[in-house]
Amino acid sequence: MREKDAKDLLRQMMNAAIAAADPATAIAPNLPEKPKGRCIVLGAGKAAAAMAQALEEAWPDVDLSGIVVTRYGHATQTERITVREASHPVPDAAGEKAAAEILQAAKEAGPDDLVLALISGGGSALMTLPVPPVTLAEKVEVNRLLLKSGLTIEDMNRIRRRLSLIKGGGLARAVFPARLVTLAISDVPGDDPAAIASGPTVPDPSSDEDLSRLVAKLGPDLPKSARDILLSPAAPQDDFKPDYRLIATPQMSLEAAAQIARGAGVTPLLLGDALEGEAAQLGIVMAGIAQATAAHGTPAKTPAVLLSGGETTVTIGTEKPGRGGRNTEFLLSLALSLSGHPKVYALAADTDGIDGTEDAAGALITPETLAQAHQLNLNPRDYLHNHDSYTLFNHLNALIKTGPTLTNVNDFRAILVL
Repeated sequence: MREKDAKDLLRQMMNAAIAAADPATAIAPNLPEKPKGRCIVLGAGKAAAAMAQALEEAWPDVDLSGIVVTRYGHATQTERITVREASHPVPDAAGEKAAAEILQAAKEAGPDDLVLALISGGGSALMTLPVPPVTLAEKVEVNRLLLKSGLTIEDMNRIRRRLSLIKGGGLARAVFPARLVTLAISDVPGDDPAAIASGPTVPDPSSDEDLSRLVAKLGPDLPKSARDILLSPAAPQDDFKPDYRLIATPQMSLEAAAQIARGAGVTPLLLGDALEGEAAQLGIVMAGIAQATAAHGTPAKTPAVLLSGGETTVTIGTEKPGRGGRNTEFLLSLALSLSGHPKVYALAADTDGIDGTEDAAGALITPETLAQAHQLNLNPRDYLHNHDSYTLFNHLNALIKTGPTLTNVNDFRAILVL
């Protein structure tokens, strides 16, 4: 297979993974029975606007109203459902205002109403409503500490739920006694409803946990108001059984990519949709699996593609980082560990189109990646040490830029071994 064909196949698999999570096709098959009265639509996340648009198209004859909030630049055209935009991954005043509007609309739902919650990844930052006396500025500082902490997404959400009026089931409690149905696109390992956007429509499973270990991890910069709440016993919660429907997941997207591989005569090996850990360390591990595949035909006979999803982390520490995200950092580590292996190509990208805070979804490496860097007098190890993977791949013209995809099923990684 020529280099161009290998790169094209990797892009086709990524496109299939994203298309499998497209709200335009995922919403309609998962809708409940149409209500006799009105339907109030509430939601948050990077896919929230696209989900609202798909709902309007699926239910043209239903009395729809409501509000959803999405990331700046991720809005779509809707006629009946209001779309707000706010900041991600750092919360802002627009997100706080939208969250207050959503909570108020939830409280106005009556017993004969149907409330549809459209939830997707990114909702934690976009729908921010801190528990008093925590202020928005203090919540922003907590968020900053979380993003640099190296904590897993599960632990981050333990913090977020405890500090929010709307997460951890807060939205569901406000909706009662109206009927509530949640349509969710998962971006978290294991598809845990309590973790997707920090679970605004499901009970908080960590409501009675001791969070002192996480408080210690966040260090002395944690605002006192937040620290006091996190270290205090949580208020008891009413238990309820939510009607929660996952309409798109990382596993579904990996399976769509696998189908493309089979069609090209390549054996797909799905390594899991919930891989976590440090991005650079995962790059080393995946390089070992790819080398074993090339040398021994195990765990899959070549040509093969190793597919995986999940959400890795990048622990920054105290040094000032460069530009990059977890997917480009993973790829740079992978390339260094492969040392220009002649039979391995790889792609890694965030399915929402934004890796970290940059304008690229991810990048693509080939057997020539390291050689091309050295020809430009660039030292890849220095870029990895400085968490500056975006800059290196930008120099190499190897970034993947999709723009906002209006969905989010977390990271997509494909390692093609010929």
